Amino acid sequence: MNFQQLRIIRETLRRNFNLTEVANALYTSQSGVSKHIKDLEDELGVELFVRRGKRLLGLTEPGKELAQIVERILLDTANIKRLADQFAKSDRGEMIIATTHTQARYALPIPVKAFRKEFPDVHLVLHQGTPREIAGMLNDGTADIGIATEALEEAPEVVSFPYYSWHHGVIVPKGHALETTVPLTLEKIAEWPIITYSEGFTGRPTIDATFADARLAPDIVMAALDADVIKTYVEIGLGVGIVASMAFDKERDVNLSLLDADHLFPQSTSRIAVRRGRFLREFAYRFIELCAPELTEKIVRAKSI
Repeated sequence: MNFQQLRIIRETLRRNFNLTEVANALYTSQSGVSKHIKDLEDELGVELFVRRGKRLLGLTEPGKELAQIVERILLDTANIKRLADQFAKSDRGEMIIATTHTQARYALPIPVKAFRKEFPDVHLVLHQGTPREIAGMLNDGTADIGIATEALEEAPEVVSFPYYSWHHGVIVPKGHALETTVPLTLEKIAEWPIITYSEGFTGRPTIDATFADARLAPDIVMAALDADVIKTYVEIGLGVGIVASMAFDKERDVNLSLLDADHLFPQSTSRIAVRRGRFLREFAYRFIELCAPELTEKIVRAKSI
């Protein structure tokens, strides 16, 4: 048994049993992948995969048990390297944060600036993606920290912590009729074309559920991944926008008005997450603390073991 065989087992699961993709991901040949799998099965004396001819369809019961062990072994192997880096060069290295556009644009500039001042030799990478992609990056070890509003609580190998809470607001062009609508109601909003986030982003499920609970079917004419795009199309008159309130900047968005909708949409909470069992460098814990001072290294470590 060797590490290449273990990597192949893990990658085969990640690539949905497509050995061509496994070979490409591990920079080897498909025949080499197949041989490693066969050699491991011969050594263990059990079949790990369900087959149809030469195709792999899934895991056998022994294969399912082995897959969990393989994940732990490879995670701990990576932890050894990170542990060595921690003591050899504690104030330098790389940290990858997987997050959404909204978090990167509106929530992270202040903690990132503080972190860069404190750790100038740490290379910081902000990888933007969907909440599910973020959870996946944490799970497969390609990201150290994940920040999003959706999906993180659903990932079994990820532990998440509340970061901050926020509400959606309604944005309209200056002079719009809704500016003088008091009180602002869901019914009045639904009379207009609506531009908001794409499904799965920045509290979109909350928006949909709120209208559904009120038995309203809003005309969502456009959806976008980030608030800057939404604001652009609201400004040219294509509809009323529903965005995270923090995305409105009164100094920049001079042609728009933000209407308070705290009473209409429930509070949302963005979360910081790490992979359970992953060794994090001390500067990663420090970044989390810069985001949310109550999330000390001791608290995060205790819950992510």
